This record gives sequence, structure tokens and C-alpha cells, in this order.
Amino acid sequence: MTILDRIVEDTQEVVATRKAVAPTGRLEAMAGFDRDRRSLEDALRKNGPSIIAEIKKASPSGGVIRDSFRPVEIAREYEGGGAVAVSVLTEPHHFQGSLDDLSVVRQSISVPLLRKDFIIDTYQLIEARAYGADAVLLIAAVLHKTHLRDLLQAAHELELDALVEVYEPTELDRLDFDETRIVGVNNRDLRTFEVDIEHSLRVFADVPEHVVRVSESGLTSGAELRFLHERGIDAFLIGETFMRSERPGNALTRLRSEAERIKA
Repeated sequence: MTILDRIVEDTQEVVATRKAVAPTGRLEAMAGFDRDRRSLEDALRKNGPSIIAEIKKASPSGGVIRDSFRPVEIAREYEGGGAVAVSVLTEPHHFQGSLDDLSVVRQSISVPLLRKDFIIDTYQLIEARAYGADAVLLIAAVLHKTHLRDLLQAAHELELDALVEVYEPTELDRLDFDETRIVGVNNRDLRTFEVDIEHSLRVFADVPEHVVRVSESGLTSGAELRFLHERGIDAFLIGETFMRSERPGNALTRLRSEAERIKA
């Protein structure tokens, strides 16, 4: 069993437990469910390179990334550092995230908020909306074509943007590009956790021009951002590089400044 298989199996158990504890009616009654949404798509279409800055405490490949974990403080640093959106890991077992992290971050920033998790059930989309997300991650590697289409349509009905993530080029066959407006290519193989930043370019060669293109994982320098941006990548999802810094917001500011200096 791969790490990805194990995460999906654990997620199935988590979702079953949460459904029993908090039925959808309870989620829909939460104050956050009726809050106005902010558009992730619009934020990413601004002149780039645009950065989605990620909040995560741990990962399967790196273990605990940050012992001093204050999501509100980090989110505010990210917004102050120029992030166009913030991503929050909510997977509890392998990334040590929580929906409470999502909720408190929502109350502290004004930029769009992405729930990053292994979403396999419409129930998780309702959770995302109730806890304040503006967008969700859908991972093609864990969803067959019909399942992905159904979740994408459900997200849109809930007024949530969807960042659809692929790794293998063949996963693009699962995407309906009439419905899919934001695509992320993970430079980290979720089965082996090896990283190749140019992987994004190879996969995006087969993605229609109208789609917002996001390169994810393994990005550590402004030079890398500029290299990819000049070749058509609109935005970047970066987490571990910032989270390992003493001041994540300062690390974001330095990365953006480096990319701009290279541009000049």
C-alpha cells in the first residue's frame, strides 16, 4: 500500500466519523456557511507570479515541519507578505491539520482561503464551506473521472472554486476543461514524494490556454518562480519552504522580491 492509498483509506474513516457526529444540516446551519465567497480564480489571474502560501504543520515526507504552530499568526504574515491566497491543510493524521485551523484563519485574513485535503466525498465540500473556505483542492489521482466531475459540479453549486491537481499527464484525461478553470500540477510524486519542478511544464503542455496554471511543491527560490512564470505558469502553491522559516511571512516577501529582481 502506498502512502497515498493509506491517506485515502484513513480519510474514508474520518469522513464516516464526522458524518455521524455532524450531519450536513448542522454544517449548513453554521454561520460560515452563508458567508460571501472570495474568488480564488480571480486572485490567481492577477499579474504574477502569484503565490498561494500554505499553512501546514507536518507532512508524510518531512514529519513535523513546525513545532511552534500558530496558524492565525502565520496567515496574517502571509497576507502582509503579499500572498494572493492562503491554503490550509486540514488532513488530521498525516499532516496534523484540522478544520479548526481553517476556521480561525478565515476570521483573520481577507484573501481567498483554500481547503487542502484529500476530498473524496461531497460532505467534505459542505464542511469546507461551513468552516470558511472559498476553494477546495481536488486530487485527480484519488478520483476516477465520474467522481471528479461530480465533486467539481458540487463544489461549483456550493460557490466554491476548485483547484484540480494532477501529477501524471494521463490524469488530464479525467478533467472536463469546460468545467475545470484552475489546474495545479504537483511537482512531488504523491506515491514516492520525489520532486522535479520542471514536471509542471511537461504536464501543462497539454492544458488549454484558458485554464489558470498553478505549479505546486518543491519550489524554494525566486529564480525557480521566474523560470516557470516566463514559461506560462500563472501561480505557485508553496508551503514547506515558508513553514521551515522562523518568520514565514518574511520568507514569502524575500521570495517575491527575488523573483521581481530577476524579472527586472
